[in-house]
Amino acid sequence: MVVQVKPSSHHCSKTIEGTQQKVEANILLLGAENVGKSALTVRFITRRFIGEYGEIESIYSHIDTVDGREISFNIWDSLYPQDSAITESISEKQLQWADGVILVYSICDRSSFEVVRQQVQRIRHASRKMSATAPIIIVGNKRDLQHRRTVSSEEGRLLALSEDCVFFEISAAETYHGVLLVFHGLIDLIKESRALRKGAAGIKSIVRSMSAVFGKKRAE
Repeated sequence: MVVQVKPSSHHCSKTIEGTQQKVEANILLLGAENVGKSALTVRFITRRFIGEYGEIESIYSHIDTVDGREISFNIWDSLYPQDSAITESISEKQLQWADGVILVYSICDRSSFEVVRQQVQRIRHASRKMSATAPIIIVGNKRDLQHRRTVSSEEGRLLALSEDCVFFEISAAETYHGVLLVFHGLIDLIKESRALRKGAAGIKSIVRSMSAVFGKKRAE
Protein backbone atom coordinates (compact mmCIF):
# COMPACT_ATOMS: atom_id res chain seq x y z
CA MET A 1 0.00 0.00 0.00
CA VAL A 2 1.20 3.48 -0.90
CA VAL A 3 -0.03 6.62 0.86
CA GLN A 4 -0.01 9.80 -1.21
CA VAL A 5 -1.06 13.41 -0.60
CA LYS A 6 -0.85 16.18 -3.19
CA PRO A 7 -0.72 19.92 -2.48
CA SER A 8 -3.09 22.43 -3.99
CA SER A 9 -0.38 24.29 -5.91
CA HIS A 10 3.18 23.78 -7.10
CA HIS A 11 6.34 25.86 -7.36
CA CYS A 12 8.22 26.85 -10.50
CA SER A 13 11.45 25.47 -11.95
CA LYS A 14 13.12 25.37 -15.36
CA THR A 15 11.40 25.42 -18.78
CA ILE A 16 10.77 22.50 -21.08
CA GLU A 17 9.53 22.45 -24.66
CA GLY A 18 6.41 20.39 -25.26
CA THR A 19 7.71 19.21 -28.64
CA GLN A 20 10.81 17.56 -27.20
CA GLN A 21 10.78 13.74 -27.21
CA LYS A 22 13.55 13.36 -24.65
CA VAL A 23 13.92 15.58 -21.60
CA GLU A 24 16.32 15.72 -18.68
CA ALA A 25 15.52 16.06 -14.99
CA ASN A 26 17.97 16.60 -12.13
CA ILE A 27 16.64 15.07 -8.91
CA LEU A 28 18.22 15.69 -5.50
CA LEU A 29 17.71 13.10 -2.73
CA LEU A 30 18.08 14.40 0.82
CA GLY A 31 17.56 12.99 4.29
CA ALA A 32 19.39 11.53 7.26
CA GLU A 33 21.56 8.40 7.22
CA ASN A 34 20.00 4.93 7.02
CA VAL A 35 16.59 6.05 5.78
CA GLY A 36 16.87 4.19 2.46
CA LYS A 37 17.82 6.94 -0.02
CA SER A 38 20.22 4.70 -1.95
CA ALA A 39 17.86 1.73 -1.74
CA LEU A 40 15.10 3.93 -3.16
CA THR A 41 17.30 5.06 -6.04
CA VAL A 42 18.64 1.61 -6.93
CA ARG A 43 15.14 0.11 -6.66
CA PHE A 44 13.93 2.69 -9.21
CA ILE A 45 16.84 2.13 -11.60
CA THR A 46 17.19 -1.68 -11.40
CA ARG A 47 13.88 -2.82 -9.83
CA ARG A 48 16.00 -4.72 -7.31
CA PHE A 49 16.09 -4.05 -3.57
CA ILE A 50 19.50 -3.90 -1.90
CA GLY A 51 19.32 -3.24 1.82
CA GLU A 52 22.81 -2.04 2.74
CA TYR A 53 25.11 0.54 1.18
CA GLY A 54 28.40 2.15 2.11
CA GLU A 55 28.48 5.86 2.89
CA ILE A 56 29.15 7.25 -0.57
CA GLU A 57 27.68 10.18 -2.46
CA SER A 58 26.70 9.38 -6.03
CA ILE A 59 24.94 10.81 -9.05
CA TYR A 60 23.08 8.12 -10.97
CA SER A 61 21.88 8.40 -14.56
CA HIS A 62 18.83 6.50 -15.77
CA ILE A 63 16.55 6.71 -18.80
CA ASP A 64 12.89 5.85 -18.36
CA THR A 65 9.64 6.47 -20.23
CA VAL A 66 6.96 8.55 -18.57
CA ASP A 67 3.63 9.09 -20.38
CA GLY A 68 5.21 8.09 -23.67
CA ARG A 69 8.13 10.48 -23.36
CA GLU A 70 11.74 9.47 -22.74
CA ILE A 71 13.11 11.04 -19.57
CA SER A 72 16.78 11.17 -18.67
CA PHE A 73 17.01 11.10 -14.86
CA ASN A 74 20.09 12.45 -13.08
CA ILE A 75 19.72 11.47 -9.41
CA TRP A 76 22.05 13.02 -6.82
CA ASP A 77 22.04 10.68 -3.83
CA SER A 78 23.54 13.01 -1.21
CA LEU A 79 25.25 12.23 2.07
CA TYR A 80 24.02 13.70 5.33
CA PRO A 81 27.04 15.25 7.12
CA GLN A 82 26.82 14.21 10.76
CA ASP A 83 29.31 16.85 11.90
CA SER A 84 27.46 19.79 10.31
CA ALA A 85 24.43 21.84 11.18
CA ILE A 86 21.17 21.21 9.31
CA THR A 87 21.56 24.52 7.51
CA GLU A 88 24.90 23.32 6.13
CA SER A 89 23.57 19.95 4.96
CA ILE A 90 22.13 21.44 1.75
CA SER A 91 24.34 23.57 -0.47
CA GLU A 92 23.27 26.38 -2.76
CA LYS A 93 24.98 24.45 -5.57
CA GLN A 94 22.68 21.47 -4.97
CA LEU A 95 19.54 23.62 -4.99
CA GLN A 96 20.59 25.44 -8.17
CA TRP A 97 21.28 22.07 -9.82
CA ALA A 98 18.03 20.40 -8.81
CA ASP A 99 14.85 20.43 -10.87
CA GLY A 100 13.09 18.52 -8.11
CA VAL A 101 13.83 17.31 -4.57
CA ILE A 102 12.95 14.10 -2.73
CA LEU A 103 13.24 14.29 1.07
CA VAL A 104 13.33 10.84 2.67
CA TYR A 105 12.80 9.80 6.29
CA SER A 106 12.25 6.44 7.98
CA ILE A 107 8.91 5.89 9.70
CA CYS A 108 10.93 3.99 12.34
CA ASP A 109 13.25 6.91 13.14
CA ARG A 110 11.73 10.11 14.52
CA SER A 111 15.04 11.96 14.37
CA SER A 112 15.15 11.38 10.60
CA PHE A 113 11.67 12.93 10.34
CA GLU A 114 12.93 16.00 12.20
CA VAL A 115 15.86 16.21 9.75
CA VAL A 116 13.38 16.31 6.86
CA ARG A 117 11.28 18.95 8.63
CA GLN A 118 14.33 21.19 9.02
CA GLN A 119 15.64 20.47 5.52
CA VAL A 120 12.38 21.47 3.84
CA GLN A 121 12.36 24.70 5.84
CA ARG A 122 15.98 25.29 4.83
CA ILE A 123 15.04 24.80 1.16
CA ARG A 124 12.08 27.16 1.42
CA HIS A 125 14.26 29.80 3.09
CA ALA A 126 17.01 29.46 0.48
CA SER A 127 14.51 29.57 -2.39
CA ARG A 128 13.48 33.10 -1.46
CA LYS A 129 16.91 34.21 -2.68
CA MET A 130 16.65 32.21 -5.90
CA SER A 131 14.65 32.87 -9.05
CA ALA A 132 12.87 29.50 -8.93
CA THR A 133 11.88 26.82 -6.45
CA ALA A 134 12.15 23.12 -7.24
CA PRO A 135 9.06 21.03 -6.37
CA ILE A 136 9.50 18.76 -3.34
CA ILE A 137 8.22 15.28 -2.52
CA ILE A 138 8.43 14.04 1.07
CA VAL A 139 8.76 10.25 1.38
CA GLY A 140 8.20 8.20 4.51
CA ASN A 141 10.11 4.97 3.82
CA LYS A 142 10.11 1.51 5.49
CA ARG A 143 6.34 1.17 5.62
CA ASP A 144 6.88 -2.58 5.88
CA LEU A 145 8.22 -2.10 9.43
CA GLN A 146 4.91 -1.07 10.99
CA HIS A 147 5.78 -2.71 14.31
CA ARG A 148 8.70 -0.28 14.69
CA ARG A 149 6.84 2.85 13.58
CA THR A 150 7.56 6.05 15.52
CA VAL A 151 6.22 8.56 12.95
CA SER A 152 2.54 8.34 12.03
CA SER A 153 1.25 8.71 8.47
CA GLU A 154 -0.75 11.71 9.62
CA GLU A 155 2.39 13.53 10.77
CA GLY A 156 3.94 13.02 7.35
CA ARG A 157 0.80 14.27 5.61
CA LEU A 158 0.55 17.36 7.80
CA LEU A 159 4.20 18.28 7.24
CA ALA A 160 3.77 17.95 3.48
CA LEU A 161 0.57 20.00 3.46
CA SER A 162 2.09 22.73 5.63
CA GLU A 163 5.07 23.06 3.27
CA ASP A 164 3.06 22.62 0.03
CA CYS A 165 4.79 19.35 -0.86
CA VAL A 166 3.56 16.00 -2.16
CA PHE A 167 3.69 13.13 0.34
CA PHE A 168 4.19 9.39 -0.18
CA GLU A 169 4.57 6.66 2.38
CA ILE A 170 6.14 3.57 0.83
CA SER A 171 8.32 0.52 1.35
CA ALA A 172 11.28 0.41 -1.03
CA ALA A 173 11.92 -3.13 0.29
CA GLU A 174 8.46 -4.50 -0.51
CA THR A 175 7.37 -2.90 -3.76
CA TYR A 176 8.84 -1.35 -6.89
CA HIS A 177 5.51 0.26 -7.78
CA GLY A 178 5.58 2.69 -4.85
CA VAL A 179 9.09 3.83 -5.73
CA LEU A 180 8.04 4.29 -9.36
CA LEU A 181 5.14 6.50 -8.24
CA VAL A 182 7.55 8.75 -6.34
CA PHE A 183 9.93 9.38 -9.25
CA HIS A 184 7.25 9.60 -11.93
CA GLY A 185 5.18 11.83 -9.67
CA LEU A 186 8.11 14.20 -9.32
CA ILE A 187 8.50 14.33 -13.10
CA ASP A 188 4.85 15.44 -13.34
CA LEU A 189 5.53 18.21 -10.81
CA ILE A 190 8.66 19.30 -12.67
CA LYS A 191 6.70 19.50 -15.95
CA GLU A 192 3.99 21.59 -14.28
CA SER A 193 6.44 23.96 -12.64
CA ARG A 194 8.42 24.41 -15.86
CA ALA A 195 5.22 25.20 -17.75
CA LEU A 196 4.23 27.74 -15.09
CA ARG A 197 7.61 29.40 -15.25
CA LYS A 198 7.51 29.50 -19.03
CA GLY A 199 4.08 31.15 -18.88
CA ALA A 200 5.30 33.69 -16.33
CA ALA A 201 8.32 34.50 -18.52
CA GLY A 202 6.01 35.02 -21.50
CA ILE A 203 3.83 37.44 -19.55
CA LYS A 204 6.87 39.42 -18.41
CA SER A 205 8.07 39.63 -22.01
CA ILE A 206 4.70 40.98 -23.15
CA VAL A 207 4.68 43.54 -20.34
CA ARG A 208 8.18 44.71 -21.28
CA SER A 209 7.19 45.00 -24.94
CA MET A 210 4.06 47.01 -24.10
CA SER A 211 6.04 49.27 -21.77
CA ALA A 212 8.56 49.92 -24.53
CA VAL A 213 5.82 50.73 -27.08
CA PHE A 214 3.83 53.03 -24.80
CA GLY A 215 7.00 54.65 -23.48
CA LYS A 216 8.03 55.42 -27.07
CA LYS A 217 4.60 56.90 -27.88
CA ARG A 218 4.70 59.17 -24.84
CA ALA A 219 8.17 60.35 -25.87
CA GLU A 220 6.82 61.20 -29.36
